[in-house]
Amino acid sequence: MLKSSNKTDVNTTELVITIDAAAFEAAVEKEYQRQKKNIQIKGFRKGKVPRKLAEREFGEGAFYEGAINALLGPELDAAVKETNIELVDRPNVEVTSIDKETGVELKAICVTKPEIEIADYKGIKAAKKVAEITDADIDKQIEIVRKKNARIVSVDDRAAQMDDEVTIDFEGFFGDEAFEGGKGEDHPLKLGSGQFIPGFEDQIVGHNIGDEFDVVVTFPEDYHMTDYAGKEATFKTKLKAISYEELPEINDDLIKDATEFDSVDEYRADIRTKLEDAAVKQADSSYEAAILNALIEKVDSPIPNCMFEQRIDTLIHSFEQQLQQQGMSLKMYCQYTGMDTDSIRETYRDRAVSEVKLRLALEKIAELENIEISDEELNNSLSEIAAANKVDVETLKRFIPVDEYVTDMKVQKAVDLVKENAVVDNTEAEEAAAE
Repeated sequence: MLKSSNKTDVNTTELVITIDAAAFEAAVEKEYQRQKKNIQIKGFRKGKVPRKLAEREFGEGAFYEGAINALLGPELDAAVKETNIELVDRPNVEVTSIDKETGVELKAICVTKPEIEIADYKGIKAAKKVAEITDADIDKQIEIVRKKNARIVSVDDRAAQMDDEVTIDFEGFFGDEAFEGGKGEDHPLKLGSGQFIPGFEDQIVGHNIGDEFDVVVTFPEDYHMTDYAGKEATFKTKLKAISYEELPEINDDLIKDATEFDSVDEYRADIRTKLEDAAVKQADSSYEAAILNALIEKVDSPIPNCMFEQRIDTLIHSFEQQLQQQGMSLKMYCQYTGMDTDSIRETYRDRAVSEVKLRLALEKIAELENIEISDEELNNSLSEIAAANKVDVETLKRFIPVDEYVTDMKVQKAVDLVKENAVVDNTEAEEAAAE
């Protein structure tokens, strides 16, 4: 039972919990019965050693740890419920006293959910500028059609030029020694693409088919393979083929062949409509992001660091799953990039801090605004998930954390409320454009 509750620091509460002698004795006996089948002492068959003899042989507290662990969960849950605190991390529990006659006393240091203060979340100002679609933007899209319908023309009467597609053999050396990963045969390379080390492609320009020559380059200081970074390398190179893209003329015939439209004008009009729609969506997305970033900046209440670390754990786990879909492990990724676990964690820290702050702010707004989710809203929201899994809504509820799902719905309503009460203000954007 809960003996005392004391807030010892911001977001930290100390609970003192007692377990009476009778409950402790029952738990010790249960732990003895659980372990009995494995206990063996000379003169007794395995599993037949009396408890008193086992305690005399292994110590009076032989079964205490298991007994306390069995009692701790329910006792701690009851104490947390009684004090109405919300834990954000596993409590640090210490046994402060233990006695057969008086029972057990435990001290649990609990890190609790922070109490967020949030004000002025209505009327947030943010820019919302829809990008103007120009003829140049449309031309870029049409250029894609040209490239898709380009004809590859082989060249044998001139030297390689920038933007040509060449085929080369190469082998890289540090001094006289070839290095791993530096060899290729019949390798296609678009000159000017930046596919190779800076300076490599430039040194192919001017050579003819059949030429054999040295390409001398220096690996960048930040090259992902640290053993190569900053080193000068010589690539023995042979130019085997040259070709280039011949782009078709933009006319109605091309558009008819390559698209669903009958003329260039129709196609340009469709591109403009789609780009304008995309610009509106992008403006809406940027507007929402600016509003939520402003909301994050309003959160200055102290937040337990464990919440940020837990969020980083979640983000890294998601990243690992993405890597696995690409046939790569996190360990392989670290080897390839030269990073370690700590440095990867740091890359996610700012994002984790922002996401935790935003979530806490929105949960607080939901509380302040008395946002509720009706049974009808919940069931409607779950119906699509239930249908996808071929179960009814009530069955689905038994397999998901419904309380967390409801909280998510409240948070989304809080987002909508903040957006609805935000104010479009393009003053700064207009001043910047004027400058």
